[in-house]
Amino acid sequence: MQKLLYLLLMAVLPMGCQNKKQNSPERPNVILIYLDDLGIGDLSCYGSKQLQTPNIDQLAQEGLMFTNAYASSATCTPSRYALMTGMYPWKKKAHVINGDAPMLIATDAPTLPKTFKKAGYRTAVVGKWHLGLGNGNIDWNQTISPNPNDLGFDYSYIMAATNDRVPTVYVKNGKVDNLDPKDPIAVNYKENFEGEPTALTHPEMLRLKWSHGHNQSIVNGVPRIGFVKGGKSAHWVDENMTNDFLAEAQHFIQKSNQSQQPFFLYYAMHQPHVPRLPHPKFKGKSGLGARGDVILEADDAIGRLMSFLKEQKIADNTLIIFSSDNGPVLSDGYADHAIADNGTHRPWGKYRGGKYSLFNAGTNVPFIVWAPKMVKKGTSDALICQMDLINTFNECLHLAVDQHLDAQPLTNTLFGLNEKGRSHLMLEANARLWLRKGDWAYIPPQKGVAINPDIMIPLGRSVDEQLYNLQADTQEQVNLADTEQQQLIQLKKVFKEELQGEEPMFLYMTQ
Repeated sequence: MQKLLYLLLMAVLPMGCQNKKQNSPERPNVILIYLDDLGIGDLSCYGSKQLQTPNIDQLAQEGLMFTNAYASSATCTPSRYALMTGMYPWKKKAHVINGDAPMLIATDAPTLPKTFKKAGYRTAVVGKWHLGLGNGNIDWNQTISPNPNDLGFDYSYIMAATNDRVPTVYVKNGKVDNLDPKDPIAVNYKENFEGEPTALTHPEMLRLKWSHGHNQSIVNGVPRIGFVKGGKSAHWVDENMTNDFLAEAQHFIQKSNQSQQPFFLYYAMHQPHVPRLPHPKFKGKSGLGARGDVILEADDAIGRLMSFLKEQKIADNTLIIFSSDNGPVLSDGYADHAIADNGTHRPWGKYRGGKYSLFNAGTNVPFIVWAPKMVKKGTSDALICQMDLINTFNECLHLAVDQHLDAQPLTNTLFGLNEKGRSHLMLEANARLWLRKGDWAYIPPQKGVAINPDIMIPLGRSVDEQLYNLQADTQEQVNLADTEQQQLIQLKKVFKEELQGEEPMFLYMTQ
């Protein structure tokens, strides 16, 4: 097995030689493509009939497609925290944060990019970040520290939070890009700046109306969360964001290729998160409204990325991992007709739930591994989580597996050499937990609304214990807690062991 890994994966240079410029089949480039709010049913390779995603499909056809792969959480910040650190986010109490929030990850913590740095890789993050910046009270007109470069990335070109939150600017290596010092930028999440228009005071300025929560500062005719003043030259154009991020990704790849040094690129795309404003080339293309259009736009960008790798003659020596940060949502703060335009399309696939939900579709996400010369193609039913990547790459890069992390080393699973994944996994939605073990899902009792009226997604909350067999009942309609007592006892035991003394008031929300 070790010999096979050596031939298929990479042999790490001795510590004293790690900075040498060397790229070889033993050390492939790695690109992690991470979409935002994409459901497992949004791709034709996972069964969508209404949306055709040929470029992502090609990754699946030539690679390994997982059916039981999970983000750690049903919302974005916690999933990204787990992805970067290999730790359960509920232990950190990580939650969705605002655009001015301080960095969630300690600069001395183990991270995924640091793993690649130790193995002599160049590293970059391009796209959505949403893990905080600075230490609080950010001055956006100066270099912001800490930033992603302090967590193991050599290069970073990011949006601070999400495209529906201020500041609507790109941050390049800790500095706001294209900022005019004569027009300084200021951000506030508590109160507006005097005289600045909002969606409530100047609705006539809107080209996209809000439905809930997004009624503060207006940028590019779009109402956002939070208040911003100044920095006009630095504001992004929403319709150009896909091309902006792709150009940055290509630039990093080209520079790395010229240096003949292997690279790790975290390419965090923003689709199909709100506000959904596709480039004019894709507007109306899907027949499913703006949400469908931006998914097709993302698929096209991935196709262009693959073509660029071939032009650079490095496609054969590049490993690509494709996934999403949580399950899908249709209506999420804007009056963009997403529910009406969706028709019979099922973004959640054969499952139940979506973003914010304890049901399976909240965290069961698309997950594809592509590297035709390294990965055994096909389909895998193995249980795997995105947070496992850090220890998986520690293992296959011949680095020490970090025993203090929640991440498991699953190299053989990731490369299709077997289907022995995790035995179980704790999953989270808005600080509430559930357990996946084998084919079973256990959701502990808790109070709260069953359906969020703003987004119309079943949240999975109940005062009763819930036990479902996900193999036999993909829609989680038949609660077996009363009839499968032995199974219930076993799962509750594992659930309690995983808590490890965490605060019950945090884990069992009552509102």
